[in-house]
Amino acid sequence: MITLELPGHGQAPAEADSGTFEGLARSLDDWLVKENLTGIDMVGIPLGAGLVLEIARRGRAGSIVALDPGTFWQGWERTFFRPTKTASIALVRALRPALPALTRNVTGRTGSMPQLSARPWALDPGFLLNELQSFVDTPTFDSLVKDLAPGQMQEGPATRSTRVVVGRVTVTATAAGIAL
Repeated sequence: MITLELPGHGQAPAEADSGTFEGLARSLDDWLVKENLTGIDMVGIPLGAGLVLEIARRGRAGSIVALDPGTFWQGWERTFFRPTKTASIALVRALRPALPALTRNVTGRTGSMPQLSARPWALDPGFLLNELQSFVDTPTFDSLVKDLAPGQMQEGPATRSTRVVVGRVTVTATAAGIAL
């Protein structure tokens, strides 16, 4: 299994267009071609789910599993996403020094992840702390939220031969994850 850090996420430097869905899709597509990995099976969660669906639409993926792709959001979800995610990340940034204590507390976990987890109280405190800090540290987070909220609906794969499984696991989600 290969896991990726998208440009502007984790330790990967941002590229000029990595604050947009199309820019991240281009980066992923370019990387797959460069590494001679087009046609491989892929799994993605929220942002990564939309990206693997896009790679399939371009005809460059084998079978894919897309869990909770934000690119499938319907009207009210898109309207709800931007202001609530913007407010949530502003609060997480303001509370950053207190995040270790908040994530060790059931109430803190529940209050910090309702958009991203169906059962936030059950999340591992260390995992949640890492996730919240990664959102704060992602330089493209705000521009991606701005780009994704009004973005286009996801299109289907280029060919019928691509096996696609899509699952909706939360109301809305933004975390980026791709496994190849």
